[in-house]
Amino acid sequence: MIKVGITGGIGSGKTTFCKEWEKLGAFVVYADDFAKQMMQEDAELIRKIKDTFGEQSYDEKGNLNRSYLAEEAFQKGRIEDLNMLVHPVLWEKIRMLAKEKEESGTHVFAEEAAILLNNGRPKELDYVILILADQNERIERAFQRDQSSDTNIKERISKQPDFESLMHFADFVVDNNGSLSELKMKAKQIYDKVKMIE
Repeated sequence: MIKVGITGGIGSGKTTFCKEWEKLGAFVVYADDFAKQMMQEDAELIRKIKDTFGEQSYDEKGNLNRSYLAEEAFQKGRIEDLNMLVHPVLWEKIRMLAKEKEESGTHVFAEEAAILLNNGRPKELDYVILILADQNERIERAFQRDQSSDTNIKERISKQPDFESLMHFADFVVDNNGSLSELKMKAKQIYDKVKMIE
């Protein structure tokens, strides 16, 4: 099985790229969504979040109190505290999922994560794909998708790495300043290359 990491900033187009790969036959795990699922389902992680951020991190029905946790983590500068709880569980679960998928005959396993290269290039990946786009493009796309304010989007971008400085970790760098059809074409070209290289 080929393991691929796909990364890029908010509005870079990495999710669109991954959706194209899914159509081509890859299994894609979306780290953000998976992390949210873990925060809702993993009993040990839930306990640690409550111990660190307070019981109000979850409501009476046991649902994650996203607005409270976001305020605690982002507004009060405690994002690292949250990451230290969530990331080890997230990557361990992704490793387990990759093992399951390999055993069931999956050919291409891809991880989509903005945080993929935070600690350098993960050793278990065969390839890393970095998707880049100009900041104005990214702000426009994020606005169309989330209807967030300009300020809010810029603040989120400022908290992410400078992805251009991470190009040396990538096997493929995708310039996504063009059209949707161009991105889809690049996704297919890289997918075909990755499958051929094996």
